[in-house]
Amino acid sequence: MKAMVLTGIRQMEMQDVPMPEITNNTDVLIKMKVVGVCGSDVHYYTSGKIGSQVVQYPFPVGHEGAGEVIKVGSAVTQVKPGDRIAIEPAMPCGECDQCKANRPHTCRKLRFLGCPGQAAGCLTEYIVMPENSCFQIGDNMTYTEAAISEPLAIGVYAVNQSIPMKGATIGILGFGPIGMSVILSAIAKGAKKIFVTDLIEERLQIAKACGATWTGNPLKNDVVSEIKDTEPLLLDVVFECCGKQEAMDQAIEILKPGGKLMVIGIPEFDRWSFNVDLLRRKEICIQSIRRQNHSVEEALELMKNKQVNVDKMPTHRFSFAQTKAAFDLVTEYRDGVMKAMIDFD
Repeated sequence: MKAMVLTGIRQMEMQDVPMPEITNNTDVLIKMKVVGVCGSDVHYYTSGKIGSQVVQYPFPVGHEGAGEVIKVGSAVTQVKPGDRIAIEPAMPCGECDQCKANRPHTCRKLRFLGCPGQAAGCLTEYIVMPENSCFQIGDNMTYTEAAISEPLAIGVYAVNQSIPMKGATIGILGFGPIGMSVILSAIAKGAKKIFVTDLIEERLQIAKACGATWTGNPLKNDVVSEIKDTEPLLLDVVFECCGKQEAMDQAIEILKPGGKLMVIGIPEFDRWSFNVDLLRRKEICIQSIRRQNHSVEEALELMKNKQVNVDKMPTHRFSFAQTKAAFDLVTEYRDGVMKAMIDFD
């Protein structure tokens, strides 16, 4: 089969690789239909690593996927050949202390699609996944929506782990696909006022269309002063979604005393710094978000029931052969890109 693999920093090529095979009786063989380009994929493309996870070339990335079931193992009961499915990229062991504590997303032996040292990604024509990672979608849902269930699930999980949303005043710093997933989830759960920042004007326009109360570009606005003027009591919770130190500093400024800071963005540096005086005096609670936990089904349900509409997220589409062009577009934030999608058919 064909696979699109990283071969070096900002280097990628199509290669012939062996077809994956069903080896366990709970395995599912999937023909890929759509893959979304994620910011973490781009980190591997531009830096060759995320923290301690270092690419060994050649390596296919990609973890936001949807496809058609081709073949199943003898013990599979959740899906059958011909089913259209969303793919949960995490493959926990089910046996460690984290899995037994209902934390499979921090499994000690976790394997994750497109993660170096764990599992090859889904930018390949076919993949094999355990049936627990396969979620059937209805006829009214597109493969694109199914693939977007992965980033949407991160937004759902982050919102669920934050504070009760009904009537809440929130901030979202960084309005890429994860920021958009947060706003859609927050609105579905009753958030009242939403303040959004981003450096790309086209993304701020999407934020307004999604229901943002206020938007600002840190390159043009003094976002801290403007948010304080608009909301003098400050914000209940802030979601840091861009992995930038400047955003972290702004978050501490605009959170009210007793507020909660949700750290979702993946920085390209190793250490955050905080204004200790403000952090301490405000008694701010900080929580990191690690991917998602038991949230894919809820994300799919929100789309199925039309409580969430992700149509504004995919802004650009590419063929499988054009994958490198998609990565270059996302890397350079060109043309107001929100989410680039790779189509296999």
